[in-house]
Amino acid sequence: MKIRKNKLITIILLTSCLLLYASGTLAVMMPEFTLENAQNGKVVDSSKFKDKVKLITFFATWCRPCIREIPSLIDLQKKFKKKGFSVIAISVDDGPKLVKKIIIKTGINYPVFMANNQITRDFGGVAGIPVSFLVNRKGKVIKNYPGYAPSSILESDIAEIIE
Repeated sequence: MKIRKNKLITIILLTSCLLLYASGTLAVMMPEFTLENAQNGKVVDSSKFKDKVKLITFFATWCRPCIREIPSLIDLQKKFKKKGFSVIAISVDDGPKLVKKIIIKTGINYPVFMANNQITRDFGGVAGIPVSFLVNRKGKVIKNYPGYAPSSILESDIAEIIE
């Protein structure tokens, strides 16, 4: 009977965690990172983006929904940059060669970095892409967006916390 009760408690806790994750409501600090810039190979530390509202987005060049999101991310960067906002893209591609081509082809105007195992693990084990995380000025991950995120939702959420 005790084992059955423990299993039930475990199931309830896991379900609660999954519901919180799926709802996009988080209250954890953004993991710090040091990653290679996809365009120039320079290593950049996440502290460079301190005190900014950030949309961290994981993507790949072979992911159609990821590529489809790029124009709206470019627009968000243009719209909110002067208010202390930055899109930060993290590519899970094997190398920067194709990433550089996409940056040039699409006119990406935000920083793009190459992922490593640690960053995907630190962000909760990025299991699918695209996935994005909205981070407030204090460094708290306040929302996540698994899958393609409509521009209208991103814009509304960013506007809400940027003021």
